[in-house]
Amino acid sequence: MLLESKNVVVYGAAGAVGSAVARAFADEGARVFLTGRNRDAVDTVAKEITAAGGAAETAVVDAGDEKAVTEHLAAVVADAGSIDVSFNAIGLSPVGLQGIPLADLPVQDFLRPVETYTRAHFVTAKSAARHMIARRSGVIMMHTPEPARLPMPLVGGMSVGWAAMEGLNRALSAEWAQHGVRTICLRTTGMVETLVIHTVYELHANAIGITKDQMIEMAGGMTHRKRLTARAELTQAAVFLASDRASAMTGAVANLTGGIIVD
Repeated sequence: MLLESKNVVVYGAAGAVGSAVARAFADEGARVFLTGRNRDAVDTVAKEITAAGGAAETAVVDAGDEKAVTEHLAAVVADAGSIDVSFNAIGLSPVGLQGIPLADLPVQDFLRPVETYTRAHFVTAKSAARHMIARRSGVIMMHTPEPARLPMPLVGGMSVGWAAMEGLNRALSAEWAQHGVRTICLRTTGMVETLVIHTVYELHANAIGITKDQMIEMAGGMTHRKRLTARAELTQAAVFLASDRASAMTGAVANLTGGIIVD
């Protein structure tokens, strides 16, 4: 198993991405510590993992609350001995934030994803790195969709927030890789297995006067292979990149967009 004996903290673990990544990590032998703001939701994911033979524990943690994050990580280290991987998969509802022309978007709605994403990712990365640097080992991970790099209309401040995450990923690596802490961002297209992306595509479809299904087909058609990233493709890549087999990768964006973006 690629992640045997690894201790992994997942933020936003009840969401479509966080829960899938947590399951994949547990399947590869990791002990996963699931966090979120809804106890019942993260407990449900933990029960699924343990029923499949994995090891999972839960806690209510707001990823943007530095005190809560710091205290939770201290408890994890006291119990498990280390934090080997921190994966932040928090998300925001696109309602009121996407599908609106920038000229019509209120300033506070433009700034909300920028402030939320940058704060939460800096807080969780900084808090985990303090433990990882002491051991000279660890991986900080995050996930962005293609508007982080690809100019798209009607995305509001989301694209700016995602681009800031990728910039943060590079900055963290520049300081921490020399101390054994790798930072990795996984970039995908929208994934149709997630409920959020259906809301996103519906907002955009309504804004330009087409159906949601037409929007999904159009988005997939922009890729080289003519289909969107599957969630399983994200989780498989996340497992590899979190493992010691990817030890040379840091400060990198793993491009899983199927050719919609070519580096």
